[in-house]
Amino acid sequence: MGRYIILSLVFLFGINLHAQKDTEEKQVEKANFRVQIFQKVDSSEIILTHPDPEFKDKLPISAVIRDSAAVSLQDMPRAAEIDSVWRAQLTDSDLFETMYKSIREQDYKEEVYKELPTDTLKARLAKLNARTPFNVEYHPILEKVINSYLNRNKKAMERLMAISEYYFPMFEQQLDRYDIPLEIKYLAIVESALNPRAKSWVGATGLWQFMYRTGKAHGLDVSSYVDERMDPQMSTEAAAKYLATLYRTFEDWDLVLASYNSGPGNVSKAIRRSGGSHNYWELRRFLPRETAGYVPAFLATLYLFEYAEEHNFQPQRPEIAFFETDTIKVKQLITFEQISEVTGVEKEMLQFLNPSYKLDVIPFIEDENYMIRLPTTVSGAFVSNEDAIYNFAEKDIQKEEKAFPEFVKAEEKLRYRVRSGDYLGRIAQRYGVGVSSIKRWNNLRSNNLRIGQYLTIYPRKPGVVAQNKKDTSEEISSTKTYTVKKGDSLWSISRKFPGITVQNLRSWNDMGSNSLKPGMELKLFKG
Repeated sequence: MGRYIILSLVFLFGINLHAQKDTEEKQVEKANFRVQIFQKVDSSEIILTHPDPEFKDKLPISAVIRDSAAVSLQDMPRAAEIDSVWRAQLTDSDLFETMYKSIREQDYKEEVYKELPTDTLKARLAKLNARTPFNVEYHPILEKVINSYLNRNKKAMERLMAISEYYFPMFEQQLDRYDIPLEIKYLAIVESALNPRAKSWVGATGLWQFMYRTGKAHGLDVSSYVDERMDPQMSTEAAAKYLATLYRTFEDWDLVLASYNSGPGNVSKAIRRSGGSHNYWELRRFLPRETAGYVPAFLATLYLFEYAEEHNFQPQRPEIAFFETDTIKVKQLITFEQISEVTGVEKEMLQFLNPSYKLDVIPFIEDENYMIRLPTTVSGAFVSNEDAIYNFAEKDIQKEEKAFPEFVKAEEKLRYRVRSGDYLGRIAQRYGVGVSSIKRWNNLRSNNLRIGQYLTIYPRKPGVVAQNKKDTSEEISSTKTYTVKKGDSLWSISRKFPGITVQNLRSWNDMGSNSLKPGMELKLFKG
């Protein structure tokens, strides 16, 4: 799975849910379940209808729009009332106010309580060990990792703890479905610092850092618009299934963690090299270096979150909880900007709630169930006024003449035929993969290629497959020649054509040296 991501990266991945405050006007709109559509229509009348006959008397049925006026769209009163009662039962408002008041009025301490005697740590780890299936035993290496975490930025850690309050209830629900220890939720912190759009240098993506092929095997698709590895709920269910499979193999949760990071093969090799031990701390020195630090990082995170109060961590409550959101299936292409304009929900919040949409656009594709997640305070109004909202979105797209890319799904693999001028670096760049990956997939011992040779490629860039299937004549038409002039060098020629390097020129023209002669013709390929 993905690389071990240390908690010091929280600064980069932290999402501040308190960054923007609603204006007083927006707060009133949300409280009344109102949404507004702003359109520019030339002296035309908009008729808003609703399937509920009783609702017609409560809705402004018509409005004359001139220039940039607003039409108020209201939710069905009875449905809104039910939602209001349901939310009150979920949140227990009296209890929440009491708790939140104590948080607001507490004395904030700038420093983390760092004094952690070894005896105290041993006692706390023993308590954790008694109530978890993980082997949370004291080890000097674990103590060192915990102390290093305590010396990191306090506010960054508190921001991470606040974000966890949004994700953890959903994590626990999915983990419980597959009979997985709930403490596994801390694994997502080690993997991604709870950033659903996190991407490692090897391409592992999302909260649970799925590689493309592993994600595909667990039902997570990637296209030009959507990367389901970034979908919190879908990727969490996929991770739960994968973890359950690993446990059936190893029957030990410490080894499950190790294999999640480095793969089951590396763990089985470590077992052989250790003489058959299944104790992580005995296997540790036989595991890859990254994995050797992985399980201690998980256990240190588990300790920090479970004993946050004892160390003076005081995280704020996130702006919204997961159970305060709802999903709606889209019926037409719509953008985050349009949804924000209609509902009053900030675009940044929509991005946080819907991280799998790479272009801030929700496509509409037959046989695909693409959803928009919204706060429940506006989801009812959205459903009740879908026709008017999609009508606005369509007119807005036409008015702005917005162009959207073609919807193309990434394929699991393709066969690529090597052409004249190709070299591994160029092919790797085209498909968004590494040279070493291409060599590994095709058992290549060197970088040498021959024209007509076929390569197996697992592309990371959606759309390149369709591009590769174009007629070869298009490849030829993208080639031109350059006539060498007196004083030219490969370096000076490469400077004339952005994106072309000296290595490109040498490879495309089968040059063994950098020597040039006036009048020589060089082949140039477009990237």
